[in-house]
Amino acid sequence: MSGLEGRLALVTGASRGIGEHCARALAENGARVALAARSKDDLDRVAENLPNDPVVLTVDLEEKGAGASLASEAVAALGGVDILVNNAGVSEIKGQDEMLMRLNYHAPLETTKALARQMSERGNGSIIHMSSVAGASGVAELPTYGASKAALDSLTRSQAAQYGKFGIRVNAVAPGLIITEMWAEGRKTPGLADGLADHIALGRWGQPEEIGSVVAFLAGDAAAYVTGQTIIVDGGFHGVTAWGHYS
Repeated sequence: MSGLEGRLALVTGASRGIGEHCARALAENGARVALAARSKDDLDRVAENLPNDPVVLTVDLEEKGAGASLASEAVAALGGVDILVNNAGVSEIKGQDEMLMRLNYHAPLETTKALARQMSERGNGSIIHMSSVAGASGVAELPTYGASKAALDSLTRSQAAQYGKFGIRVNAVAPGLIITEMWAEGRKTPGLADGLADHIALGRWGQPEEIGSVVAFLAGDAAAYVTGQTIIVDGGFHGVTAWGHYS
């Protein structure tokens, strides 16, 4: 994997789970990272052992205009942004459709638009949206969440076409079943974790660092000719039929 030395990155939703591990992967590959989320205490915990002088930025991306404000703060704190990881998001919440779309779609759109000009002036940029396999599948329990991720996939393709001439690449990563805090309660349901694992080709749930490594790849020069893509990282869950173990 190409190094990210000298690169400047902004990661939203970086206080835990996939966002935390994206930030760690970028920093371990040499980038200086601005960590953004609501909880300063959690961000400070992540930043405590990251290399390259990380920056902590507290933000509530549910608020209109917060993405643009965050972009300005990150540029001021870092001196610019070369890599943007739009990871902040929430899963399905009954009766909160507008809030979910605000956080999962409008905030990434807003943050990206606010950073695109300075990326073009710098002559390069890598934007990575955090999608989900739910964006490509019909999940009865996740109608708005799935719609928000499908919208991100479409946005990825459109922004790749829009910004490519400025040297900016736009991709998305679509995780499958990953062991994070989001699944902490669900995995306690008897039989649920193992039952779902039986439908994953690799036979196990993913780890958040396995998403972080793909994000670091897309951020670097090894992916210099990759844009407009949604990379599914799910161990063979979506689009693969795995009926369990065969003897």
